[in-house]
Amino acid sequence: MQSKATTPEAYVKSLPADRKAAISELRKVIKKNLPKGFKEEMSYGMIGYVVPHSLYPAGYHCNPKLPLPFMNVASQKNFVSVYHMGMYADKKLLKWYATEYAKITKKKIDMGKSCTRFTKMDEIPYKLIGELAKKISPEKWIEFYEKTWKR
Repeated sequence: MQSKATTPEAYVKSLPADRKAAISELRKVIKKNLPKGFKEEMSYGMIGYVVPHSLYPAGYHCNPKLPLPFMNVASQKNFVSVYHMGMYADKKLLKWYATEYAKITKKKIDMGKSCTRFTKMDEIPYKLIGELAKKISPEKWIEFYEKTWKR
């Protein structure tokens, strides 16, 4: 479900109250913890955190006009999702996240390759998402990206 919003603020404003609160809190915790150099913008119809062209002029290999994506948050039809490409690239980071998640809840983690889906807004582990956000610097993400995808 992609939004037509052109700014993160407009995206949040367009959401129902429960989703607005959850996405606002995710933005706050991510922005507080994300290493310096990432930039918040609308990306693929979601709120995105990217490596801007000023740090990585080559951009995203699928479309070099776009900055290198790193994290996204979105309000989907039946859940809120947090996408973190670093977990897709770094199996140790994925294992750390899954282990820490299991310490917080007995509920099975609902994950895709790079996303975690939350159907209940009161079960979003904001502190854990903040810890995850600070694990990879833009420079480290570029290194992972070039090793993993860019050929």
